[in-house]
Amino acid sequence: MADVTLSVIIVNWNTREFVRACLLSLTENPLPGQTEIIVVDNASTDGSAAMVAEEFPSVTLIASDRNLGFAAGNNAGFQVAKGEYWLVLNPDTEIMPGALKAATEVLWTRPGIAAVGACQVGIDGEIQRSVRGFPTATNLIRSMLPGPLYSDEYWRRNFDYMRAQVAPQPMATFTLFRAETVRALNGYDEKFPIFFNDVDLCKRIWDTGSEIWYSPDVRILHHGGEGTRQVRKAMIWESSRSLIHYLKKHHGRELGTILLLPGLTLMVYALAFIRAKGFSVGFRP
Repeated sequence: MADVTLSVIIVNWNTREFVRACLLSLTENPLPGQTEIIVVDNASTDGSAAMVAEEFPSVTLIASDRNLGFAAGNNAGFQVAKGEYWLVLNPDTEIMPGALKAATEVLWTRPGIAAVGACQVGIDGEIQRSVRGFPTATNLIRSMLPGPLYSDEYWRRNFDYMRAQVAPQPMATFTLFRAETVRALNGYDEKFPIFFNDVDLCKRIWDTGSEIWYSPDVRILHHGGEGTRQVRKAMIWESSRSLIHYLKKHHGRELGTILLLPGLTLMVYALAFIRAKGFSVGFRP
């Protein structure tokens, strides 16, 4: 495909009806210009790959024989993507009218911005919180403390979702990237197979001197967690492990991390044990 403007990469695992609706929304709300859609199916057992092949023959289908996870699945899509911009899109989303045009216009008009996040609207019509700061051992501990010791640096509960602005790390439900930026950073770090790969990539983008933007004009419907909830216990543990790995990777030499990480790790894993009602090895590809 020549002169592709946009490559849409969707990693799917056992969400056939949602990925069908997602693909239909892309068909009904296309971006002016040349667009390609790539679906990476992670060895689904619900007929997802067959449905994509039969009902959407123009879609590039990568049917893996094993569950690669989110990071490796997207990286597989990146390897064949030809667009100037790469959109990472969850299968449990639906694109709203004008969203793709609004997102690409941000990158067209703002050369210092490398990625754009969307306004995520739930099926109840409410705007979902989808922007956070970057976690550190210190701000995670302070987010649990009362009064003047409290810090909202990580959770960003006061983020104004009605205003276009820089956003430290929008969730990977919808992220439009400059392809050259992601390519230069070698895509997602596969040591974060499911969670915190988006946080890690956003951190590395900011470290290059580029910015990430949030736009309320880029609106999507987000059903939410349709893949991970199928294996909730394993995902709770995987998220906890990935958080600790992120802190070690990006802040492991900082004094605050050295002092606080042992206790924070114990707390995170204890909460995982309680929430999951037991232990899990997490995700294994």
